[in-house]
Amino acid sequence: MAKAKPTSKEKQRIFIVDDHPVFREGLAGLVRREPDLAICGEADNAAQALGAIERAKPDLVLADIGLPGRSGLELIKDILAVRPRTAVLVISMYDESLYAERVLRAGGRGYIMKQEGPEKILQAIRHVLSEQLYLSGKMSVRILEAFSGRRAKTSSPIGRLTDRELEILQLLGQGKDSHAIAKQLHLSFKTVDAHRGHIKEKLNLRTGTELIVYAARWVEREQAPGA
Repeated sequence: MAKAKPTSKEKQRIFIVDDHPVFREGLAGLVRREPDLAICGEADNAAQALGAIERAKPDLVLADIGLPGRSGLELIKDILAVRPRTAVLVISMYDESLYAERVLRAGGRGYIMKQEGPEKILQAIRHVLSEQLYLSGKMSVRILEAFSGRRAKTSSPIGRLTDRELEILQLLGQGKDSHAIAKQLHLSFKTVDAHRGHIKEKLNLRTGTELIVYAARWVEREQAPGA
């Protein structure tokens, strides 16, 4: 006997968090065309998203990493603190080789890059809604090698940064000074300064100027088309 099609009440609810209106609108349109999926809310920053997600009670949150005010990694942790059964799939322009493992460690259920086509994005959404993890084939192999102990240590110094250090490096690359970063992340200036010192040490940089130049070039590479 054929399975009955889901009714509107049975549609799985999806919430989108992305600060690019055109991409958010396109993603919402893609989801709405699916008969068993529904959009239950949208937000363009992490602070706005958290309260809205608590009210909307989605089955799945689609979130970007680079959000104004608070990173997507921190948002994942916050969502799971208040709604541990809500799945989070990250859809981002940032390099999966640097962020996918961090997303899984934060509690996310998958990572897909924005460059992928609509079919791949829908495939990722359905994987996560069916309680599976979703990663690209390349990242799946990398994760398995890590668990088997066969993967060599990362060749990228940035891979040694903590999530918070990576967030601060990104903000430095966007031209923000320590006072602005402290205010945005709700940290003390002293704490941000300590993080900057750790970043310099891990990246083998000697001065604050070298750190700012490095951060700006890194952000530029990350945001370049096809990067």
